[in-house]
Amino acid sequence: MALILGIESSCDESAAAIVDTAAPDLALRIVAQHIASQDEAHRPYGGVVPEIAARAHVERLAPLIKATLADAGLTLADMDAVAATAGPGLIGGVMVGLVTAKALAMAGNKPLLAVNHLEGHALSPRLADPTLRFPYVLLLVSGGHCQLLEVRGVGDYRRLATTIDDALGEAFDKTAKLLGLGYPGGPAVERLAREGNPKTVALPRPLLGSNDPNFSFAGLKSAVARAVAAHPTPCPADIAASFQQAAIDCLTDRTARALDRLEGESSGIGALVVAGGVAANAAVRGALEALAAQHGLRFVAPPPALCTDNAAMIAWAGGEKLALGHRDALDISARPRWPLDPGAEPVRGAGAKA
Repeated sequence: MALILGIESSCDESAAAIVDTAAPDLALRIVAQHIASQDEAHRPYGGVVPEIAARAHVERLAPLIKATLADAGLTLADMDAVAATAGPGLIGGVMVGLVTAKALAMAGNKPLLAVNHLEGHALSPRLADPTLRFPYVLLLVSGGHCQLLEVRGVGDYRRLATTIDDALGEAFDKTAKLLGLGYPGGPAVERLAREGNPKTVALPRPLLGSNDPNFSFAGLKSAVARAVAAHPTPCPADIAASFQQAAIDCLTDRTARALDRLEGESSGIGALVVAGGVAANAAVRGALEALAAQHGLRFVAPPPALCTDNAAMIAWAGGEKLALGHRDALDISARPRWPLDPGAEPVRGAGAKA
């Protein structure tokens, strides 16, 4: 058994969790966890303000860690390691969490595990589903990233595709802001879309049918802005539904292209996995599940609570690394950017987030 204390602070969720890596299922693997949302603090601004987020992490992380240990009936001495997000993310918040983990690791003489936040998402389906084996295809879709990856093992990732401009989660948030739905935008758009007709508003599907499997959502965002500004303005629910369907069409088309390429390589892929904040969207999950079935693959998605930022996935990823003998030095630095496949060739227009 390995008990890992995990800390997450990469954006606007302050979180701590204890994970038992030897437990047989999700209900037993997450021993205790606490998450403090910052939605109310950022809602007036329509998005995350980095300085506000960093200050909130400073105030909240220590009480969250204390409460998590208390809920588990454990102490720092009972932990086998301390894991924390070391990037990518808002650098102020990442530094708060990583410094906290360093202090705990030093005080308790425990191994430190500096976890890539994206790797936390990439491995979170294995936390939820003990039967998931490598290799698998991962669609990582969140507020800051939209990538397709071949997950070959812990620390072994091949990027198959990325967005050349904006992430889909950011497009959801922008659409919510245009429609006056507030923050966080993704869940609000999904709720409103259920009331609308997805065929009402004609919106583009960027890169649909192109040979490479990369994504693009900037043109879709601009088209939504024009629809909102049009006179007469379409029904907001119809705009939300039309946007969501366009986004799903792009995701499934681009993912299908990547799967076609992998099938030609005889790669041994057994599952299509989706993770990240947008993976909590039920319509997105349903479309991807159907796509997986068409390709003869299992479809795996973490429970919605594990799709958004959380410390359980960081603890689990740390546990996977610890099992392979990995540990990090106490002088490791926080990283605002940290690609899972640093050797991937740059994609035209993709910028630093690729």
